[in-house]
Amino acid sequence: MDIASILKQTGAIGSIAQQLGVNEQVAQSGAEALLPSILGGFKKTTQAQPGGLEGLGGLLGQLGGGGLFDAVVSPEPTPVEKGNDVLGQIFGSKDVSRSVAGHASDQTGLDPSLLKKMLPILAMLVAGYMAKQSGGGEGGGLGGIIGGMLGGGSQASGSGGLGGMLGNVLGGALGGGQQAAPAGGGLGGLASMLDMDGDGNPLDDIIGMAGKFVR
Repeated sequence: MDIASILKQTGAIGSIAQQLGVNEQVAQSGAEALLPSILGGFKKTTQAQPGGLEGLGGLLGQLGGGGLFDAVVSPEPTPVEKGNDVLGQIFGSKDVSRSVAGHASDQTGLDPSLLKKMLPILAMLVAGYMAKQSGGGEGGGLGGIIGGMLGGGSQASGSGGLGGMLGNVLGGALGGGQQAAPAGGGLGGLASMLDMDGDGNPLDDIIGMAGKFVR
């Protein structure tokens, strides 16, 4: 099960649709187009954090932890500024956010202004869900997120945990459900797979790839 399906099952996609005034099919389509770039941004952030996954766990807590997810699915208006804080951490620039929304618009036909509004909400959901999963296990930390993200998939710890989770999510988005990074490659293997132009910064390639994941 990929992250878009998880968000639909938890009612998060319905919350997005209600807040943005669109139907759930539109919200699901937009989410599927945007999520690969958001996940790629979290991968880059993990690599940049001192301590890797532990550093990311601390950052998620500073951004709002599991409360980010709850803030979206609650009946109260979503504090979108918190989502913009998340995007600032994983993308580093509003230009990247605009590019991600633009590519998703080209592939889905949805209004880019709608996708720009959706981006911070989705970022909150992913960050909040990761924080909730990381806090629920004993000793596994963020490595144990795989079980929650993949509906009972194998648990993993260390840098391979989040790398494996992202690989499986991206693999599912491709339609084959297979690992997108080489076994045991962890974040490094996934980074090599994504950095297609060899410039050492895979995020631009993630943006270009994101449209390919739209079903």
